[in-house]
Amino acid sequence: MNAPGTPARHQMPFTRLEIAVLGLVGDELNVLLARRAAAPHAGRWALPGGALRIDLDTSLDDAARRVMRERLGLDLPFLRQLCAAGGPTRDPRAPWALSVVYRAVVSADRIAPAAGKRIEALAWRPVADAMTGSGLAFDHGELIARAVTATRLDIERLDMPEGILPDSFTLGELQTLCERLLGRRLDKSSFRRKLADRRLVEPVAGALRTGANRPAQIYRRVCDTP
Repeated sequence: MNAPGTPARHQMPFTRLEIAVLGLVGDELNVLLARRAAAPHAGRWALPGGALRIDLDTSLDDAARRVMRERLGLDLPFLRQLCAAGGPTRDPRAPWALSVVYRAVVSADRIAPAAGKRIEALAWRPVADAMTGSGLAFDHGELIARAVTATRLDIERLDMPEGILPDSFTLGELQTLCERLLGRRLDKSSFRRKLADRRLVEPVAGALRTGANRPAQIYRRVCDTP
């Protein structure tokens, strides 16, 4: 028992960080999965993740960045916190387990992840397959589905993830990128009207994309700061 006047100490849940890295592989949205090297679920695929370290991590964001470096050898500055998932049956190593989930959206061909601590291999898998959870460890199919839903809502609002947008593009290239992320076609007129309403892009003076078709104006993202 605690001495009178001493604050009670609470039993803390086993807390982890899970990282959902989404990326375009060809024309299809994929998620980066890790094959677990140790129990529980050794040999099964899962989101890369690791335990919160109170001796190393000064914040959840710091913890997510550390886990990404340790597991994937990556340092992505545009991680977004997605959600928290917890319960008594999520992880057999603890009576109650909590996961804080982060997501990032990247161009798969621009990063070179390397299997790190407690990971046997890494692989990209189409999100349409991964969201079913078939063969995945823990409840990671559900977590992937949440990451995909949140990302596609961002794209619908034209809240473009920082890790996916190139430095310059034509409006046609931007629409094609959005269609690949969404997994469906967009109406050209509605898309360009929404772009104009949001004032998200600006033309690059004197820059044109030339080729077999009529030259197309090149655009860039409007900077948030001067």
